[in-house]
Amino acid sequence: MSAFDPSSLTYNEQGLIPAIAQDATSNKVLMMAWMNAEALARTLQTGRVTYWSRSRQAFWVKGDTSGHVQELVSLRVDCDRDCILMLVHQTGAACHTGRRTCFYTDVTDGTEVELMAPMV
Repeated sequence: MSAFDPSSLTYNEQGLIPAIAQDATSNKVLMMAWMNAEALARTLQTGRVTYWSRSRQAFWVKGDTSGHVQELVSLRVDCDRDCILMLVHQTGAACHTGRRTCFYTDVTDGTEVELMAPMV
């Protein structure tokens, strides 16, 4: 066992790494967003998932404005060290559309089907 170093990961040319959030209880994939090394370090330090917003060029702590908080349970690194998976406790919706997951559209045989409505 050794200490985890966020700089040991492979970030893209913008200094970002894909971060997938998965519900720690149901194992459902909730969302994918981007992190830089500082967002990852903040997440590990606070236990509150922090992403890097590419559109705002700012840190984004999940739930600070919506109340839909993600609390980190466990962090996993893929074999190439260029993607991370976070097991989280999700409060409320994970998707900005108000749905539990961002992956609410199924495409089968070329047909799209919406699998869930926004949470009320």
